[in-house]
Amino acid sequence: RQKEKRNRTVGEQKDSKKYVHTTVVHIEKGDKSYVISGHGVLNVLRIVLAFILNNGLLGNRLMFFVDGQRSLHDAIVKMFSWYRNLAIILDWYHLKEKCKMQLSLAMKGRKVRNEVLESIMPLLWYGLVDKAKEYLAGLDPKLIKDATAIEKLMGYFERNRAHIPCYAIRKGLGLRNSSNIGEKANDLIVADRQKHNGMSWSDDGSLALAALTALKRNKEMMLWFEKGEVEFKFAA
Repeated sequence: RQKEKRNRTVGEQKDSKKYVHTTVVHIEKGDKSYVISGHGVLNVLRIVLAFILNNGLLGNRLMFFVDGQRSLHDAIVKMFSWYRNLAIILDWYHLKEKCKMQLSLAMKGRKVRNEVLESIMPLLWYGLVDKAKEYLAGLDPKLIKDATAIEKLMGYFERNRAHIPCYAIRKGLGLRNSSNIGEKANDLIVADRQKHNGMSWSDDGSLALAALTALKRNKEMMLWFEKGEVEFKFAA
C-alpha cells in the first residue's frame, strides 16, 4: 500500500509494510463464469448473493472452494446460513501444506515428518478425520519436539471437519477438489498487473483497477463505458 508521505531519516529503521486487500470471487456454472472483485469478504459476499438472485441460481447446490482461513469460512457460513443446499470444500493443496508446516514444527527432523505425512495424508484423502487424529495422538513422544504443534494440527482438523470430504470419491466422479480456479482469477484480476517489484497502490487505485480488469474479464467494458451499467450475468 502506498504511504501518504515518506519521512524516514538516514539510519532510521524501515517502516513495516502495509497492504491493500482485494477480495476476488470466481463464480462458475457449466461452461460459463463471472468474476467479482471488491473490498472486504463480507462486502463481496453480498455481491455474490445478489448475483445468485439476479441469475436465478437459487435451488442449485452452492459450493465454495476455499483455503483454511477461518475468517473466510465464518463469513460464508454467516452470509448463507439460511441456505440449506450449501457446501464448503477445503482445498486439498492447502490441507496438505498445512500438514507439512505443522509437522515440520512438531517432529524431530524431515525424515520423521515425511513418514508421518505419508501415514496421515491417505487418511485425509478419504476424509477419515478421526483416524488422522488418532494416528497423531498415538505418535511416540520421542519423535516429537513440539507437542503444541501437533495439538494445533488436530484442532485444525476438527475445525474443518465439515469441510474435509472424501477427496478420493470426488476425484473419481470428476469433481473439483481445489480452489485453484479462484486463485487463478486473483492472478488475472490483481496480481498480473499490480504485484511487481517497486509497485505500490492506494486502496482506491488498487480496487478500481481490479474492477476494470474484472469488467474486461466479464466482457462488460463497452456496456459500462457507454451506459455505466453491467449485465451482471454469466459470460461465455
